[in-house]
Amino acid sequence: MEIPIGQNPTAHGIARAIIMGFDKHYRIFRACGREAKTLFEGADWHGVHHLVKDRIQFYVSRVEEVVDQLHGEFFAEEIDDSTWQQVKLIYIGLLNGHKQPELAETFFNSVFCKIMHRTYFHNDFIFFRPATSTEYLESDPPSYRCYYPHDPKMQEPMRQMLMDFGWLRPFADLDRDIRRVREMVLRFFGGKRPKPEANHQVQVLASPFYRNKAAYVVGKVINGHKVYPFVIPVLHDDNDELYVDTILLEEAHINVLFSLNRAYFLVDMEVPSAYVQFLSSIMPTKSPGDLYTMIGLQKQGKTNFYRDLNYHLYHSRDDFIIAPGIPGMVMLVFMLPSFPYVFKLIRDVIPPPKEVTRETVKKKYLLVKQHDRVGRMADTLEFSDVALPIDRFDPKLLAQMHELAPSQIEEEGGELIIRHLYIEQRMVPLNIYLDRATEAEAEHAVMEYGDAIRELASANIFPGDMLWKNFGVTRYHHVVFYDYDEIEYITDCNFRHIPPCPFPEYEMSSEPWYPVAKNDIFPEEFEHFLLGSPMVRSLFMKHHAGLLDADHWTEIQQQVSDGVVVDFYPYPEELRFCNLYGDSQTRFATGTAALA
Repeated sequence: MEIPIGQNPTAHGIARAIIMGFDKHYRIFRACGREAKTLFEGADWHGVHHLVKDRIQFYVSRVEEVVDQLHGEFFAEEIDDSTWQQVKLIYIGLLNGHKQPELAETFFNSVFCKIMHRTYFHNDFIFFRPATSTEYLESDPPSYRCYYPHDPKMQEPMRQMLMDFGWLRPFADLDRDIRRVREMVLRFFGGKRPKPEANHQVQVLASPFYRNKAAYVVGKVINGHKVYPFVIPVLHDDNDELYVDTILLEEAHINVLFSLNRAYFLVDMEVPSAYVQFLSSIMPTKSPGDLYTMIGLQKQGKTNFYRDLNYHLYHSRDDFIIAPGIPGMVMLVFMLPSFPYVFKLIRDVIPPPKEVTRETVKKKYLLVKQHDRVGRMADTLEFSDVALPIDRFDPKLLAQMHELAPSQIEEEGGELIIRHLYIEQRMVPLNIYLDRATEAEAEHAVMEYGDAIRELASANIFPGDMLWKNFGVTRYHHVVFYDYDEIEYITDCNFRHIPPCPFPEYEMSSEPWYPVAKNDIFPEEFEHFLLGSPMVRSLFMKHHAGLLDADHWTEIQQQVSDGVVVDFYPYPEELRFCNLYGDSQTRFATGTAALA
């Protein structure tokens, strides 16, 4: 490509190399979205899981390729400040007319930060603030389709809406599904359909959202000045024909579907910002960063989060403090009370009985990032060299950090540099929740706790440390696991019964009378450290006594080993049409029911 007059050839070459690296990345990313459709049509559920896992690594691989190219061709480590600033200006010019400029800016940041020292991590050199607007970007064809339902029964518009996705699998009974959707909508509006306004229309995102065994149709009805969001899950029946499982109309149910405690969606988008703007219009409480993350663009989610954090710090005055609750033996946890997240860094010394290292913990967190979290494991944002204003740290917290993780912090020019940090959305620790709960709230939480463990198990995850303090309660009263340093694959565990004691006096010994290998698990022991409270014991034994039986765990393990992919419905069972109408359409029951 010809270099414009007056441009530095080196700066131009670097800018071109970075944008070409990003474009390669996004071509591969979109190919994953298209492949998801093929996997869904072929009912290849293991393929869907592998695709989600593999896609996470693609971004890192492309960044490393470009970094290696810049070192090899341009000796990037020797480039002066003026040239780097020209690189950024030229790069901004290359984003004119680009369909993913915000993602390309983040890719630039990722490459630059791999090469240069953190003292350069400001807006003179990187995109600390966005330089391009995405507000009116659109694709051709547009990111969403419009339907104008003149038929009061919505029969033909809804049929066309579903057929426009072009799935190769036929619907088992589309007329039945449309009738049920219409009846659900009428029930939602109290039996009376809203009178259409002059500009009544249905807008539906052009690409379905694929995850696990489902394709989700995401849209909204615009009726005058009112907007009604909806999501329609499409599944396979026993004959591998398609059917509509329900329609989600409550904003809360749609928010749970897009929870960060679940695997990221696979979506084919030319203009991701248009998708995020559409999703923001139906989920206004979700941040753009969370939405970027949920559609598989977690690096952009991190960029948006970091901008939000810095903006919040500028407009707030409270200090970072030690997070309430029982301190962990692996992580030092702190929070900013006015900000709904917790910050976690690994201690320098992890005391016994923990048998993990820093690298082991990092691998466990990566495993969770790549795994299907089934709504029961908190997603984490992982950062390196995070600079935060040191005067915003409570002295007690700062002293604790110097005592427990001195290798992970450095004070520099009024900032505290944290070398490695995990950030999660804040929840109420389950042990604290139970201490404050009414009996009804406690029963629901204990039921959720056991369900969470079972659902994790059926997704091939054994939590390891199952203490109540390692689980949290979300704003929707779901119980979620968030301590990953001892997780294992279920298939790597050996569930055993405690053998009979040969002599009564052995029971008084502090050491077991039976040999214990590394991955041996004795479920009978769980009650000794989980069920100290009489109320909690009673509720646990009422709903989850099977979790204390090694045979129960072995059955789950066998199911996983046999390759069974259990269904997890990210919406209430009572909303499913098969329950409302008393028919059965799916191959497996829900995660909890299948293992009860």
